[in-house]
Amino acid sequence: MDTRDRLIESARELLWERGYVGTSPKAIQAHSGVGQGSMYHHFTGKPDLALAAINRSAEELRERAEVAFATPGTPFERITAYFRREREVLKGCPIGRLTQDPDVMADPELRKPVQETFTWLTGRLADLLAEALEDTVDAHATAPALVAVLQGGYVLARAAGSADVHTRAVDGALGLLAGYVAKEGN
Repeated sequence: MDTRDRLIESARELLWERGYVGTSPKAIQAHSGVGQGSMYHHFTGKPDLALAAINRSAEELRERAEVAFATPGTPFERITAYFRREREVLKGCPIGRLTQDPDVMADPELRKPVQETFTWLTGRLADLLAEALEDTVDAHATAPALVAVLQGGYVLARAAGSADVHTRAVDGALGLLAGYVAKEGN
């Protein structure tokens, strides 16, 4: 991993754990083992590095989701694969946690990849739901509800200190969908 990548990966981890304010350039340098001169050689400052880190986290989320969405099987099976994929539940979603960071949300450039990622995820789920459920439910209304369950599950699990809460939220949402799928015969 080159210097630039070490900085980005360190910023990603620290943003996930500490948020924007808690992620100082000094902390990034210490975590990455990279000096100040090298950091400012690659990035104009903390916002520039944070944007690179957020973009990489967003890209990784989309890639991991697409792996599940592209698995063989029915649309419902692919949605299930995405919802049941392995996650670090008690750390929360690396993108979702950024929505709770006032500094990220106040900066249009930092907020943009967060917003685009959730827009993409919601759209991708809506497409699969439309394929799975045809006219049974409004896919464009149901997809954001599913994303909300997933993100809310992280919050509830963190509050309870147990990943089981997230699992139950996912099981509940998939159980509701399974009922609709059974009615459709898919």
